[in-house]
Amino acid sequence: MTSVDVAVTGLGLISPHGDDPAAVFDAVMRGESAIQPVFPELAKPAAAACAPFDVSRWFTKLQLAGVDRVSQLAVAAADLAMRDAAAAGSTEPQRIGVYVGCGMGGAAALDLAYRGGPRVPPLTIPAFMPNAPAAHVAMRNGVHGPVLTYSVACASSAIAIAEAAKAVQRGEVDLALAGGTEALIVPGVVLAWQAMQTLAAFEPGTAPTAVKPFAADRSGFALGEGAAFMVLESSQRARDRGARRYATLAGWGTSTDATHLTKPDAPGQARALRAALQMADRAPADVGYCNAHGTATRIGDVVEWESLAGVWGDALDRLRVSSTKALHGHLLGGAGALEAVITVLALQRQQLPPNAHVGRVDPECRLHLVLEPNVQAPTLDAAISNSFAFGGTNSVLLFTRG
Repeated sequence: MTSVDVAVTGLGLISPHGDDPAAVFDAVMRGESAIQPVFPELAKPAAAACAPFDVSRWFTKLQLAGVDRVSQLAVAAADLAMRDAAAAGSTEPQRIGVYVGCGMGGAAALDLAYRGGPRVPPLTIPAFMPNAPAAHVAMRNGVHGPVLTYSVACASSAIAIAEAAKAVQRGEVDLALAGGTEALIVPGVVLAWQAMQTLAAFEPGTAPTAVKPFAADRSGFALGEGAAFMVLESSQRARDRGARRYATLAGWGTSTDATHLTKPDAPGQARALRAALQMADRAPADVGYCNAHGTATRIGDVVEWESLAGVWGDALDRLRVSSTKALHGHLLGGAGALEAVITVLALQRQQLPPNAHVGRVDPECRLHLVLEPNVQAPTLDAAISNSFAFGGTNSVLLFTRG
């Protein structure tokens, strides 16, 4: 174990449920779905969770030139996290780091370049490059320390948060702004995911309840968009400056399956779970809640059950589990960050978000799911957030109260 505890002192979101973390958590607790039909012109029905966003709060019209939506969302969420932490001016610029997860970069800019006519906008390259969000966050906040981008599919932002925590522990930075962003709800990307047959099927009028993690009748996920950031610093520094502490990032684990590009592997996921527990010096029975990766795919949910069952063993029934993707969609590179923020708030408020839209649990996914809204957890002291990516990279973040 390290002697440096990493505190979460600020949260910022631009999410399908809004930009106020408390209100977003309340909506999730009520089981409110943000998933709606999109692109009626497509041959096959599609649904997604779009983030309501007033770009004029952060950018003038002139500033928007060459800034894709994925970067706009990141700048806004990072700004809200810094404000929440009251961190502006508290740290020398060279002692601040920015760590951003982004799976696919500026999809809107690329889609426009491909489909917008004979003239390609001259700023297409800087708009869609995956490290653009981190660069814009750094410029907006005057950061002179490390500014790094992690593109690891669905694990991108969870990896970014873990790498930021390492930098805080090692003393490389005094304050880290860590999270992720994704804005992929454009026709070309939706068509590509439809081609993989991973998106949820639904009948007219049922899009909000189409995503059913761990349910017997699950059929896939819906895309979501947004950005989420947290401010990380040492617990001692947080105490010294009188900062509010949401939680402690007590452990994290990273592993790679090295078996298949898209098919998950339970032993690989289990290695990440065990690593997070070991770093936090926690037994499986000490962890009361898991915000599961839970993509509602036929294979993925069963493999996640297998990995949790293999690590938790006889204590599995004491682990409450839900996948909040049923409500906010799958943010891909931004998923780990949004779900980490929800997990931190679950710990702080000692409440468990529901695993929505499940009529009958798949008997092959024998987890203690949170099937009702507004479940209280007065003894909750530790929780994990799972992110398991295409490419085989697995990331687990373990948070504790205080």
